[in-house]
Amino acid sequence: MSEIFEGYERQYCELSASLSRKCTAALAVGGEQKKQKISEIRAGLEDADSLIRKMDMEARNLQPNVKAVLLAKLREYKSDLNNLKTEVKRMGSGNLNAAARDELLEAGMANSLTASADQRSRLMTTTEKLNQSGDRIKDSRRTMLETEELGVSILQDLHQQRQSLLHAHNTLHGVDDNIGKSKRVLTAMSRRLNKNKWIIAAIAAVLVVVIGLILYFKLK
Repeated sequence: MSEIFEGYERQYCELSASLSRKCTAALAVGGEQKKQKISEIRAGLEDADSLIRKMDMEARNLQPNVKAVLLAKLREYKSDLNNLKTEVKRMGSGNLNAAARDELLEAGMANSLTASADQRSRLMTTTEKLNQSGDRIKDSRRTMLETEELGVSILQDLHQQRQSLLHAHNTLHGVDDNIGKSKRVLTAMSRRLNKNKWIIAAIAAVLVVVIGLILYFKLK
């Protein structure tokens, strides 16, 4: 349920109970005191109408399943408010006889007691729901903090793994460089060996020719 709606509802329930008590008190007095109390009640009724409108606007902006429940509750509040308005009109008409006034007084006291009990029950229910909502918010906040801490830990692990991968990449790059250098050295050594082989072969060929010439001239 919307916390905004619950706030308006709590204000309306307190105001409705107060207006019921004022109606009962107005029936017990007369003259200027009665007019003053009726004036106060009418001002309270305007405030109650304003709260009803605010609750109606807030309820219509909620999800359909929640809206249906709140609008049904609003119809009860509107009915209670209309009963109060009717009672105030009867008090302000000035045509009440003693029997009617006593009847209204008794009915007003009964309605006031009933309304007070109903309002207390509604307020207790609303307060309980607000407490439950507060507990849910605290649980959600705690879960969010735990999730945030877990996310930070995961990010730190990922950063460490990234650093390890970069270090491994740099190590492999260094190994590749060393392998390239070794390959160039081996290639140079192979070329030198081949060159030396050709030199040795050339020297051997020259020696064979010289020995052959020496033997030729000695045997001649």
